[in-house]
Amino acid sequence: MRSGCCPEPEGGGRHLIYGHVYKTARDEDGNHLSQGEVRDVPWVAIPPVVRAIRVLERIVPAGGLLFGATSHDFPKHRKLSGSIKHKTAGVRIEAFATWVSDLAARLGRPHEIVPKDPHGAIGTARFRRTLAWHIARKPGGLVALAIHYGHLRTSVASAYASRSRGGIHGLLDIETARATADTLATLNADLADGAGISGPAARRAIHVAAQAPTFLGTILTARQARDLLNNPNLAVYDNPNAFVMCVYKPDRALCHREGTKDAPSLDRCVSTCANIARTDRQADLLIERAETIEKAAASSPEPLAERLNGNAAKLRERAERHHRDRIKTDTPRESAR
Repeated sequence: MRSGCCPEPEGGGRHLIYGHVYKTARDEDGNHLSQGEVRDVPWVAIPPVVRAIRVLERIVPAGGLLFGATSHDFPKHRKLSGSIKHKTAGVRIEAFATWVSDLAARLGRPHEIVPKDPHGAIGTARFRRTLAWHIARKPGGLVALAIHYGHLRTSVASAYASRSRGGIHGLLDIETARATADTLATLNADLADGAGISGPAARRAIHVAAQAPTFLGTILTARQARDLLNNPNLAVYDNPNAFVMCVYKPDRALCHREGTKDAPSLDRCVSTCANIARTDRQADLLIERAETIEKAAASSPEPLAERLNGNAAKLRERAERHHRDRIKTDTPRESAR
């Protein structure tokens, strides 16, 4: 990626669009293009990424590589060609982790210190996977993961995907499958401890959770990940923003108004959907959220306070309905429908 390729977003928007240079691009004869090749589809970045790019643009000369070796050779200021190497990037990652830990210690925030890794240096590959792990486990994380690696599963060609280490498609599949396995394992453990579950998809969730031990800790390759993701009976998604779990069946989903999709839109979750299930853990979070809203209402002007209290009441009603209708695994199971 080169300096000066990032136009300001129109109207002070929240995102910035910039080009991305393929440094491994080749011409029609297979010869390497040293100047790279700008991709046709731009990359959309959120504000923190934009600020980081702005800092890089101030470090390097106009038109230069944002990670140009010469500009980033701070100790020796040598004249180098190309961008920094993987080894140098790995050293920078280790230095960043050390800086974060030192800052956390000075600010009295020991819980934010980066612990020493028993497996040694993090390196670029492990850093990327760690970042992907956290992103993939957020609502809408799959799309965010694809965007922030500069690739979108629905639009990128397989040829380019293979240029990234291990292929971005494989990374997306593995992290998505592991997130699904973690969700199933947590649900299975909660049910085994006597927790209850409610909602139209409650019995389907119980049936799926029973299969969790089969997959936990076994997803090591992209092929294993695809085996899980291609099984429609294992499509379970945690949605912490809506305090529900989606046991996804495309033909029953209310988050898609037209046609069916291979995954739910968790940002458009509908409370009356037949795919919804809720656990005791999520019901407790509903109460916590209601209490937070009620505290805000107590210090708000009357029109806003009334609206906030109304929202809190709806959350409490959902929690009460859960405890009224909840079932446990010792209840005779029906076949998954």
